[in-house]
Amino acid sequence: MSRYVWKKLCNLIFQVFLVVSLMFVVFRLLPGDPAGLILGPGAAQAEVEQLRDTMGLNENIFTQYLVYLKKIFTGNMGFSYSYNQAVTTVLVSRIVPTLKLMLGSILTAAVIGVSAGVFSGVYPDSKASKFLLMLWVVILAIPNFWLGLLLIQFFAVTLGWLPAIGYGSFAAMILPVCAIAARLVALIARITRSSVMEVANEEYVRFAEAKGMRTYLVVLRHILRPALPPIVTMIGMQAGYLLGGSVVIENLFSYPGMGQLLLAAVSFRDYELMQGITFFFVFAFLGINLIVDLLYGQIDPRIRFE
Repeated sequence: MSRYVWKKLCNLIFQVFLVVSLMFVVFRLLPGDPAGLILGPGAAQAEVEQLRDTMGLNENIFTQYLVYLKKIFTGNMGFSYSYNQAVTTVLVSRIVPTLKLMLGSILTAAVIGVSAGVFSGVYPDSKASKFLLMLWVVILAIPNFWLGLLLIQFFAVTLGWLPAIGYGSFAAMILPVCAIAARLVALIARITRSSVMEVANEEYVRFAEAKGMRTYLVVLRHILRPALPPIVTMIGMQAGYLLGGSVVIENLFSYPGMGQLLLAAVSFRDYELMQGITFFFVFAFLGINLIVDLLYGQIDPRIRFE
């Protein structure tokens, strides 16, 4: 087990280094001068050149890369000139809102998706199960930004029940959570249904049913735990994607999270802030996947790490 964890950690560090290095080059291929964008069109050329020197942009890209690596290895994420703050400070102020949105969406989707998927898997031929299958297909076909617009129009504009934008209250989180969680519910429910139906055909489950055990006890004692690994994989993968995939929703609802921060950083070509956000997204995504892998042995004792 310790060898497996060490191997995974080494892979995680290598993958983070590879992706961050690649994005370092890609960001500098974007058109636009960061110093000019930060100072604005009215800035004098001397001021722009001075800021470029301060930001280290007049150095060749290889020298900039070595400086960036040195900062990373010393725990320094750099300085954001568009926010006039250390990148770490800017990130900390935006991580909490994004984590709240992610956790709220994941918990909502997991509870609804697993419940609906278990019901559909236990009663696959029922009319309710067939209706749920069609509903999931429809939800998966709807882009989350369009669903967000519909939610704003109906619940915020027409009914006036919920705020359309903002952050800081439970009510303000309901619409963005629903816009993100809807697709996750469909994905989790589908994988749960398939996993439950596969386990339900095992002989030990049929034997438990033949003994007259109630359906909910069969599900809780014999079906749910063996069916969990693919469900946990799906939830873990989606949690990682949500960290970087909620950019549109955060901007749609004016939600002050990492997604909105990334677009602001890109608009100013704030390289060090863009690199810091990328580093966080990649590390968090791979870290979540590592945690999911480690959970396998706890969920299903039959799984052994090589």
